[in-house]
Amino acid sequence: MERCATVSTIQKVLGGKWKIEILYYISLKTRRFGELQRQIGDITQSTLTKQLRELEADGFLSRYVYQEIPPKVEYSLTGLGKSFIPVLEHMRQWGEAHLGKCE
Repeated sequence: MERCATVSTIQKVLGGKWKIEILYYISLKTRRFGELQRQIGDITQSTLTKQLRELEADGFLSRYVYQEIPPKVEYSLTGLGKSFIPVLEHMRQWGEAHLGKCE
């Protein structure tokens, strides 16, 4: 069987432990850093920062910095990120059907 470059590219881009969960929460609404960290729970600040930067570099997220003190930063999906929402929804539905609902 021939290895599919597209699948390996997707795995590389979204392979971080928290990236799918980050994208899911941001797909529901624009989020601030602290809000994401509280929502996810077990993620460290440095890991969240790294994964957000990678998702931004890969074109899934946009980062908006408000010019105020203290600085306020919000993350939202780009067009590419929004095009991934149906995939996230299918993953959520599959998880509910086969793994049970989350609380």
